[in-house]
Amino acid sequence: MQSSSRLLLRPVLQARRRCFATATAGHAHAAHAPAAESKRPVAAIPLSNIEAQWALLSPDEKSSVADQLEELQKRDWKLLSGDEKKAAYYVAFGPHGRRTPIHEKGDGFRIFLGTSAAVAAAGVLFYAIRARSPPPPQTMSTEWQEAMNERAIEQKMNPITGIASEGYKGKGFVTSK
Repeated sequence: MQSSSRLLLRPVLQARRRCFATATAGHAHAAHAPAAESKRPVAAIPLSNIEAQWALLSPDEKSSVADQLEELQKRDWKLLSGDEKKAAYYVAFGPHGRRTPIHEKGDGFRIFLGTSAAVAAAGVLFYAIRARSPPPPQTMSTEWQEAMNERAIEQKMNPITGIASEGYKGKGFVTSK
């Protein structure tokens, strides 16, 4: 039942949208609007400077402007005015809703300073921890690691491909400089 009433009301709703779109665009085609709808006042939102007005509009007005522009775009694009084309582009791709910029103008320098301060604080913290840490263990010295190489050769550790193999040219256990 409900879908059949929608089908019956569809031409009336489309005529109302068409009248709203043409009245807003500044055309004088509002004469063919149904008499029942002419009694209800419709506040036309001008499309000439929609960028400045968009933030001030209520969500209902925003959706009506979007619907109005949708109907305008169904016509021949050569007949649309420059303001209508600009408004359609702004509503579709403007910096509002999900496309609202995260940062305002002038925030780049503050972000740079904050990032620089964080990197500087991390560097100071790194060198402070390093200055207070104990010295590396004696097993990290080059002499100790060379002694480990000699002990591995004496014990014939990994005689096929490792340090005790014939013609081995690797560093063995020496990892420090």
